[in-house]
Amino acid sequence: MACGPGDREFLPVNIAVLTVSDSRTPETDKSGQTLCDRIAAAGHCLAARDIVIDERDVIAAKLRTWIDDPGVDVVIATGGTGVTGRDVTPEAFQSVYEKEIPGFGELFRWISFQKIKTSTIQSRATGGVAGETYLFALPGSPGACRDAWDEILVHQLDIRYRPCNFVELMPRLNEHLD
Repeated sequence: MACGPGDREFLPVNIAVLTVSDSRTPETDKSGQTLCDRIAAAGHCLAARDIVIDERDVIAAKLRTWIDDPGVDVVIATGGTGVTGRDVTPEAFQSVYEKEIPGFGELFRWISFQKIKTSTIQSRATGGVAGETYLFALPGSPGACRDAWDEILVHQLDIRYRPCNFVELMPRLNEHLD
């Protein structure tokens, strides 16, 4: 990250964490807690946190609630991105996206490949935008959450990161409505 004198000061963003699981509770949600810990350590604000079941309509409804909330800038979900019958998080996210960010999933799988080799092909991690809200869906393991945060999101959600980042684009996400 290239930050010299006179560069922008850190700007905290409001991030909601969503765990998609039929079995996790607040006490057993290690992946969600991993994200919350990293969000706080980076200086961002935890805007909300919830756990929902692996049902496309339930996930999409929660996303729409947070997309409509001006106090939420980013939603990061963990869980439900695999290929089994109950894994419907990517479909729920795609149903609310206005624009997909294909590079997010591609980069996540490239990073993951360095650690788990071809097993990364089972991940359908995804990212996109709806309204003025960034949306990211990660696998349901603490390791995957660490990789996505430490290697991608901590940088892209930091306005000081160069040459560009998601935060500096936030004011322009709805410019098509002007």
